[in-house]
Amino acid sequence: MDLSLSWEQQQLKETLDRLVAEKTAGDWRALWRKLAELGVLALPLSEAAGGAGGTAVDAMVVMEALGRGGAVSPYLAAAVLAGGLLDAAGSPAQREALGPALASGEGLVVLAHGERAARYDLAHVATGATRRGGDWVLNGRKDVVPWADAAGRLIVSARVAGPAADRDGIALFLVDPRAAGASLRPYPTVDGHRAADLMLEGVVVSESDAMGEPGRALPAIERAVDRAVAAASAEALGAMAALYEMTLAYAKTRRQFGQTIGQFQVVQHRLVDMFVAVEMARSMAALAALAADRADPAERARDVSAAKAQIARAARFVAQQAVQLHGAVGMTDEYPVGRYFKRLTVLETLFGDADFHRRRFAAS
Repeated sequence: MDLSLSWEQQQLKETLDRLVAEKTAGDWRALWRKLAELGVLALPLSEAAGGAGGTAVDAMVVMEALGRGGAVSPYLAAAVLAGGLLDAAGSPAQREALGPALASGEGLVVLAHGERAARYDLAHVATGATRRGGDWVLNGRKDVVPWADAAGRLIVSARVAGPAADRDGIALFLVDPRAAGASLRPYPTVDGHRAADLMLEGVVVSESDAMGEPGRALPAIERAVDRAVAAASAEALGAMAALYEMTLAYAKTRRQFGQTIGQFQVVQHRLVDMFVAVEMARSMAALAALAADRADPAERARDVSAAKAQIARAARFVAQQAVQLHGAVGMTDEYPVGRYFKRLTVLETLFGDADFHRRRFAAS
């Protein structure tokens, strides 16, 4: 199997590597505008939604570059995850209204699905949606919604009552975070990104804001999350590769006991183990990207979970080794190793940790 990038993908990778290196120190909005100008925000969206109809491999190229540069960006939450749901479950009118704005960088849409007791179970939704005339009324809470305070629209999952509940029972609704009854508690996350808790108290949404058929949204959510897992795996790969390169360079210059620490055999062994972990993660990230676009949910789940389990394990190992080999400076916020460590810690558990995906793999 040929896993090499196409000429266009290689050119995209090189362009993004240069862009991220220039923009990571500034406001995330500046990087977001640049990504929009390059057409990168349009890649995950289908042509029907005003996008470029890119594949999961294209998303892998983008996310690896963002991970390598340590970029703070809502690309995963908005372009990949919410964009995928907009394509899968949105009506033509919804795609026409939100897709071009998302692709141009003028509008941000994110998914509000996670709940405190869910523990990675996508079918666990306690937020309720009830009919009231021709509208829906939402009540509940969503926790750690990524980039919610920067979004113009939220895709909120809720469990419906009545005839629709005999299916999977989950519906998706477009919600204005400034609507009556909706409130956000925003905060920075440990890795420098943004999140918020969303409270819904009698929030009224119209029938036109329902995405797809109410009560049958779970397959679309699972497919979008699998694609997001593949993209997050690529970001973790980029961060791991950057950590390995920084640690190798540090070992060649840091002197101790009259010689560089890279001359000590025990340090050389650790560097080799880091290199092997990164290369194994590279293969598994490619597997996840190729599997994410499969239509068969069982095959997709098996390969995506296999990749996430391996990459989560590799991310912890590489991050810990990088910090230990750098010593105390590796724990500081001013030095990039500490920032990469924090982002990899988040990515390790995002959409399910290694134990969860091993169980999912075994059950598929």
